[in-house]
Amino acid sequence: MFQTFTDATSPEQGPPRLTALRAAMADAGLDGFIIPRADAHQGEYVAERDSRLAWLTGFTGSAGFCVALADTAGVFVDGRYRVQVRAQVADVFTPVDWPEVSLGEWIAEAVAQDGVVGFDPWLHTVSQLRDLEASVGSVNLRRCANLVDRIWEDQPPPPATRAFVQPVDLTGEAHASKIDRLAQTLGPATCAVITLPDSLCWLLNIRGDDVPRTPFVHGFAILHAQGAVTLFINEAKLVELGDHLGPKVRVAPVDAFLPVLASLGGPVQIDPASCPVIIADTLRDAGTEIIDAADPCALPKACKSQAELDGTRAAHLRDGAAMARFLCWLDQQPVGSLTEIDIVTRLEAERAATNALRDISFDTISGAGPNGAIVHYRVTETTNRRVNQGVLLVDSGGQYVDGTTDITRTIAIGQASAEEKRAFTLVLKGMIAISKLRWPKGLAGRDMDALARVALWEQGMDYGHGTGHGVGSYLSVHEGPQRLARTGTVPFLPGMILSNEPGFYKEGAFGIRIENLVVVQEAPALPGQTVPDMLCFETLTYAPIDTDLIDIDLLTRAERDWLNSYHTDVLARIGPLVDGDVSHWLTRACAPI
Repeated sequence: MFQTFTDATSPEQGPPRLTALRAAMADAGLDGFIIPRADAHQGEYVAERDSRLAWLTGFTGSAGFCVALADTAGVFVDGRYRVQVRAQVADVFTPVDWPEVSLGEWIAEAVAQDGVVGFDPWLHTVSQLRDLEASVGSVNLRRCANLVDRIWEDQPPPPATRAFVQPVDLTGEAHASKIDRLAQTLGPATCAVITLPDSLCWLLNIRGDDVPRTPFVHGFAILHAQGAVTLFINEAKLVELGDHLGPKVRVAPVDAFLPVLASLGGPVQIDPASCPVIIADTLRDAGTEIIDAADPCALPKACKSQAELDGTRAAHLRDGAAMARFLCWLDQQPVGSLTEIDIVTRLEAERAATNALRDISFDTISGAGPNGAIVHYRVTETTNRRVNQGVLLVDSGGQYVDGTTDITRTIAIGQASAEEKRAFTLVLKGMIAISKLRWPKGLAGRDMDALARVALWEQGMDYGHGTGHGVGSYLSVHEGPQRLARTGTVPFLPGMILSNEPGFYKEGAFGIRIENLVVVQEAPALPGQTVPDMLCFETLTYAPIDTDLIDIDLLTRAERDWLNSYHTDVLARIGPLVDGDVSHWLTRACAPI
């Protein structure tokens, strides 16, 4: 069993730890200290050692930060976590709606003129610091050692798992070729600094287990313009790689990273959005010219190779069969006989039965009733609810060596209410609108996100998260730079995998979300087409959508046709992979409406 159900944190831990932090702040001559949910690699997922925000506040969401002052402590969270944060933090912390309230403006108002707020330069990016400096007014920002580390007496050690090779038949390109190809893109820079763990793993065709649910190995790298890489890593992590890295990769200890940066000369390319402040400081102090540019791995990694696409298609068929077995089982259980934990354990067991599951791609969200309205809900023994009549939201995924999956289905348990059916159907209309979309090349997620919301907006409804995120190839289930969201500015390109997951959440009552993964592809030409180079989505996820939750009168004929066609495809692709009761159930679940 990959997932556990213990409470990782509790509100009671916060007050004494905040008191200890304030004492450390006073000793350091600080009026405040910023605690982000970040590590030195600036990836979304952090190891236990780096879970400082959760340790201090009790908040376990995947994004956010705290600003501790002498008389207040704000915990900044976005729309995904506003229900969750209130349940997880003690009243010594004040939830702050972010990004509606900016960090800098909040600090400028809460801290006295010429006050001093400290931050760890490893845990904040260059872009974050620039934005902060532009908005804090007269408040002084001071780089300092991490004060949470100073008071966290039983802080876990850094992760030290062993890296392993991702075979070239699954990546589609040898890492030596990737190094040469990307080195040619550096332009005037002599090298580029790479800190993101998914970029590092993708570039070198390696994976690891340094963080849960995501096959990352932590390290830093310098990509040199002459076609070589210096890898800064705990060398013990590499013992199982053999001669995989080859002559293009020089290995050095992590503690040599900053000294080597200081000796580079230049110019050196960094990505301000992911580069820690301390790296830019080190280069600047050495007099090195810095060039701001995107991580050179970001776009190549996002545009999957044919081998990666073939692998993810295979992974999704395997995962779809596991979902069919799970949904068939769920349909046979009496209303009220299961708990949220029963749902999680059964679904993981079905994926494990494929004998190909390496891990789940995130902790399964199994939300019954009001827990479904918590966007990133994680069931624990304390919060575990019985699955009674209404709707159940299940968001889950698997990490397979050939692909990463992510699927959400909202399922009727017994008889759903008319309100739940109406919300489900409006969400489904948005999901279908994205699935059917054709668009001219050059558009980005911000140009499309509204289409998933139109049906909801017409009824005065919405959801507080983006419609979709990028997905990796046996890497992160959340991958940039592409996003199907108002904040998505990177144009979609063929080979990019994204989620399509509109939703609706009624706090204290229920949650609705329907999610498939899709991949960008060239759109077939239409008769009389005048717009060249159009793109569309290919659906990757194949599992029935619960027709018992659909108010058919709210669907157009075109929407019903899409759904019936999708279910025909589900039956054709998944049907041969299941048998017996599951086969019969799948045929009924995919019947046309």
